[in-house]
Amino acid sequence: MITLALAFAASAFGYLQTRGFVRRKLAYVDAVHTGVAPVLAGAAAALVAMPVVGLLPLVGGGTALLFGAAVGLGVKAGARDTRSRRLVA
Repeated sequence: MITLALAFAASAFGYLQTRGFVRRKLAYVDAVHTGVAPVLAGAAAALVAMPVVGLLPLVGGGTALLFGAAVGLGVKAGARDTRSRRLVA
């Protein structure tokens, strides 16, 4: 149960922080609006998280993969938010 809570917390943290960063800092960067940006960001986050979760006793590789997927989804959602904001404003 603790492992599941830690995986959920890491994923929620990754998603929310990435979405906010893309909305605030990368709103006018064209590369973030491509289809490959979420995939690259998610893969990079998972690769960076793999050694970290290897050192922690309660989480494993699935947590790192879930974190990478959450970061990728955060990039996609943040880019979508900035596109819709530009159309309205």
